[in-house]
Amino acid sequence: MSDPSAPIDRFYSVIPAGGVGSRLWPLSRADAPKFLHDLTGSGQTLLRDTWDRLAPISGEQRIMVVTGRAHRAAVEAQLPELADPNVVLESEGRESTAAICLAAAILQRREPGVIIGSFAADHVIPDHELFAAAVAEAVRAAEAGFIATIGIRPTEPAIGFGYIETGEPLAIDGAPSARSVRKFVEKPSLHTAKKYLESGSFLWNAGMFIARADRLLEELGKTEPEMLAGILELAEAWDTPRRGAVVDRIWPNLKKVAIDYSIAEPAAKAGALAVIPGRFRWDDVGDFASVRKMQSGGRTSDLVILGADARILSDASSGIVVSQSKRVISLVGVKDIVVVDTPDALLVTTTANAQRVKSVVDALKLNGSDDVL
Repeated sequence: MSDPSAPIDRFYSVIPAGGVGSRLWPLSRADAPKFLHDLTGSGQTLLRDTWDRLAPISGEQRIMVVTGRAHRAAVEAQLPELADPNVVLESEGRESTAAICLAAAILQRREPGVIIGSFAADHVIPDHELFAAAVAEAVRAAEAGFIATIGIRPTEPAIGFGYIETGEPLAIDGAPSARSVRKFVEKPSLHTAKKYLESGSFLWNAGMFIARADRLLEELGKTEPEMLAGILELAEAWDTPRRGAVVDRIWPNLKKVAIDYSIAEPAAKAGALAVIPGRFRWDDVGDFASVRKMQSGGRTSDLVILGADARILSDASSGIVVSQSKRVISLVGVKDIVVVDTPDALLVTTTANAQRVKSVVDALKLNGSDDVL
């Protein structure tokens, strides 16, 4: 009988550490993205939290990180245990399909038959044992030939997440919770989200995918054959002196597409996708309202203050203040406010409008204000 505390055989964790986290601007920037911040009060970054969660499942030597060239030093400083061959650097962001499938192709060449699991660098999962149990079930589904994902049981009618509609139970040995997937649903309206919650057949899409590397690439070839050809050529050259030249030629031309669209949704339509309902707490820390909720334990009357040198005066106020300057910030009689004060940019909004911060970032890009992005 296998030891449940031992790393899973043939399994490799992949951490895509990309994206800026634009809804957390101006705290999260291109040179200091969301995964390099401590947003939970744990005393370490979200990336380090992710590593600590995955290391017991796959083993420290079987974790691959895909990140931008500009973030290599910061990532390696956070993860001194990360093996050099397991650092995959992107010259520019090409969305999740390219990042995850390149990792899969590299690992498949190194270890044919390997099973990979892709887990974002910037999510919060405090229940490590329940998470590990869900991953173990997903690996068994992957062994059976499915593309597997882990969905989260919704606790509220959230409108900031995509949803997965579950189907019938799947008879997979070692994966008693596995169900088929009827469809993926984009972020819904509040009215629709309430219906999803009441139905009991919808899960939050947490963007976790577990599959045999060869199966993942096979599914990509059905929808994006040109992209697959480029990725396979990259993987063939990866562990050779030709890597640099091949990356410079191929990587910038790979299609930008999320793995939900290139692989997950088509696999669901073909009956090749399995979902494991996760029973653990999960948050993608998608905006400042989410940060405030985590830090306060859900208490809406609290004022959450982040920042080592924060100088905050508050009278009958609630919300969240993030201070990276030594400026005195006074709040008087304001409720559910969001204040993010950095040396070169100030954000003021409310928790109800926290998702709209991305539109500010989009506007700054349009008017050429890249110096604050």
